[in-house]
Amino acid sequence: MCLIVFAWRPGHALPLIVAANRDEFYARPAQALAAWEDAPQVHAGRDLEAGGTWLGVGPDGRFAALTNIRDPGRPQGPRSRGELVAAFLQGRLGVEAYLDQVASRGGQYSGFNLLVGDSQRLGYLNAREAAPRLLTEGVYGLSNAGLDTPWPKLLKARRGLQALLANADPQQLLAMLADAEPAPDGELPETGVGLATEKLLSSVFIASQNYGTRASTVLIVDAQGRRRMVERSFGPFGGHLGEVSLEI
Repeated sequence: MCLIVFAWRPGHALPLIVAANRDEFYARPAQALAAWEDAPQVHAGRDLEAGGTWLGVGPDGRFAALTNIRDPGRPQGPRSRGELVAAFLQGRLGVEAYLDQVASRGGQYSGFNLLVGDSQRLGYLNAREAAPRLLTEGVYGLSNAGLDTPWPKLLKARRGLQALLANADPQQLLAMLADAEPAPDGELPETGVGLATEKLLSSVFIASQNYGTRASTVLIVDAQGRRRMVERSFGPFGGHLGEVSLEI
């Protein structure tokens, strides 16, 4: 998952609204959003190569999502980051206890940002900082650096979410996530991947022959804990593969 914007508003009629794009190589096999056969209370897409996920919900109001930290100069960790999301959704540890546990073994994974929450708390961990924290009410964004790092795609998507909070319509949020306009060269971050790749990765929605946005997901949680999830799946050059809608 490479871009997540979300509104966390405890006590509001819609306490959690999430709009996210998962970017990955098209060749990596994945399952679309669904209840998992081996854990039916978990609803998420699934990485069929390593078995984890990038975003999903579980029992007792559990929510978790992940982005990688872009740092091509660092060696790859031996474990799959997607298991961090899956383990929280299937587990019983509370938000703070789980993030503390992950922080203690974060060196086993390549760089990541991790969000985990329930109906009362939403926590965040950046693997490079190794200092978990609970988030206060607000509208946030995560891409491939720290929370709210002002990359152009993050700023654009966060503004888009803020403009849609009054209605929180899934189709409008998905349209916001479909913005494929790259950022101007002068606004690109420098993350060590070269200008052409920085340009490709600078849009909210990424499309190319081998790598791009594989899934766009919207999650809306209401005050009674009811969750609506809508996900669109994509192939090379952004070709639309299907849409799933769940009421949980």
